[in-house]
Amino acid sequence: MEPKEIALRGKAITKAIDESEPSSSILKLLGDLKSGVKATEDILRTTKIGITVNRLRQHKDPAVAKAATELVGRWREEVKKKGVAAKPRAANGTASPAPPSGTASPAPSKRKHNVPPDSRNHKTDKVDYQATGDQARDQCIRLMYDGLALMTDELPEDVLAIAKDVEAAAWKTNGSQNTDGYRQKMRSLFQNLKNKSNPGLRKRVLSGEVTPQRFVTMSHDELKSAERREEDARLEKENMNQAMVAQAERAISTEFQCGKCKKKMVSYSQAQTRSADEPMTTFCECMNCGNRWKFS
Repeated sequence: MEPKEIALRGKAITKAIDESEPSSSILKLLGDLKSGVKATEDILRTTKIGITVNRLRQHKDPAVAKAATELVGRWREEVKKKGVAAKPRAANGTASPAPPSGTASPAPSKRKHNVPPDSRNHKTDKVDYQATGDQARDQCIRLMYDGLALMTDELPEDVLAIAKDVEAAAWKTNGSQNTDGYRQKMRSLFQNLKNKSNPGLRKRVLSGEVTPQRFVTMSHDELKSAERREEDARLEKENMNQAMVAQAERAISTEFQCGKCKKKMVSYSQAQTRSADEPMTTFCECMNCGNRWKFS
């Protein structure tokens, strides 16, 4: 199968996902790729078919997910075998000698980009993000690129392809109109991608574990890191436990200052939560903004 045909099938898969076509249509396209593609690193990179198929590994239909996983695994093995078979040659055309026994071969570099990961954005990568002809939409593609490129070594063209897909999914989800909801959603996604305490989200979107369609419809809670969700669940359980027992009488004080709104309108209570020789724990709640904290 020629690269052009492969790329066309990749576009057909993306269209099938966006328009919620039957799984049979996607399976037919995957079958064509399985029989027609002899994978090489160059073909997978230029057609971006690897990225497209990899996203299907999280498809809601198990048959599609399984077929995509098997196909990606097969291509990975084919590329790996061809890489091993391609022996380096010396300047005279003869095969380069193997390293002496007991000497480890230098590990191939895994780096895909030469800009420091923590400095990457559309300017450092020199990408052309203007793809829709609409200034507002193109700016949102730029936002997605900056959020996705941070702290990654993926190639700019691969990151840009996903940034475009995310914007397109958000645009469609918001009625294909430049509404406040569309703009707010793009800003929210950007902030979540750049959140230093949640690097896993960016990796999941880039790897295809979270598809663009899924990404733009995730709730605030779903966008959180697993650690943050666990902490929130712990606090909720702690608050529930406190609500189920008799509460100590609370006093109002102007001596404590809320760290959030800076007001000195704080109610507090004290309880012996540890051993008797330890100081009591003070539970505080701001009467102005509802912020809660505790200290010993």
